[in-house]
Amino acid sequence: MDKFYIITNRDKDQNLRFTEEIVQYLKGHGKKCQVQQAERKTEGTYHYTDPELIPEGTQCILVLGGDGTLLQAARDVVHREIPMLGVNLGTLGFLAEIDKPSIYAALDKLFADDYEIEERMMLTGTVWRGDKIIGQDVALNDIVISRVGPPLRVIGFNNYVNDGYLNSYNADGIIISTPTGSTGYSLSAGGPVVSPSASMMIMTPIAPHTMNTRSIILSGEEAVTVEIGEGRHNTIENAVASFDGDTQISMVTGDRIVIRKATVRTKILKLNHLSFVEVLRQKMSNS
Repeated sequence: MDKFYIITNRDKDQNLRFTEEIVQYLKGHGKKCQVQQAERKTEGTYHYTDPELIPEGTQCILVLGGDGTLLQAARDVVHREIPMLGVNLGTLGFLAEIDKPSIYAALDKLFADDYEIEERMMLTGTVWRGDKIIGQDVALNDIVISRVGPPLRVIGFNNYVNDGYLNSYNADGIIISTPTGSTGYSLSAGGPVVSPSASMMIMTPIAPHTMNTRSIILSGEEAVTVEIGEGRHNTIENAVASFDGDTQISMVTGDRIVIRKATVRTKILKLNHLSFVEVLRQKMSNS
């Protein structure tokens, strides 16, 4: 690899000192490199990273920050189809494979083309109010539909798979996760861990008020619809659809979100050649 692009989180790299060290290392080895800071945008077609600024021919995007920064970058630049390598500057994560002490050895592997590329499934969620679309976005980890308050109480969800009725229950929320996201919020809510190479969706309720509600694993070819039910005494309930814990679309009783496998996939660079089972064992033994 010869052409790099860096997306960096200034909150994790004060004064961008570490970012500048990497830039100098790359340029010192005759590589091309440009930098963009990940900053929240309130307007435009992207959230943190402008994909139009990434030069044509870029072979690798280095994401400096952590799992959260990589999730943000993936949603913005996935259509560029450029492999990404996460560099962890914060707490231990599953997506950001490299940490500070190992960054230069990792770059040397990239120079020597010693790497693998994993393609990770993403989700697209479209929120409908009647026959009108009121919002749409993509997620690499999960889409969470949850209540908002006050009052802080459970709300009703009506769930469908491919337009066929599945079930209804009251809960704090529902997580629709990718295999990549199965080690995140879904796991905390009691969902299963799924290999990131799989193509499936995991549907996990959050604190359901029923004894027989469990996670459901669905094929990646299914379409899941979650409809916000009526509140007590036929009142209007307020909810929100959250994409990777970031972008939010407000919903009310009668609104529905249709979730499918996205047509795009995030490309993640792997350098350690470890199996998912081995990575999982290491992460959990350190948690």
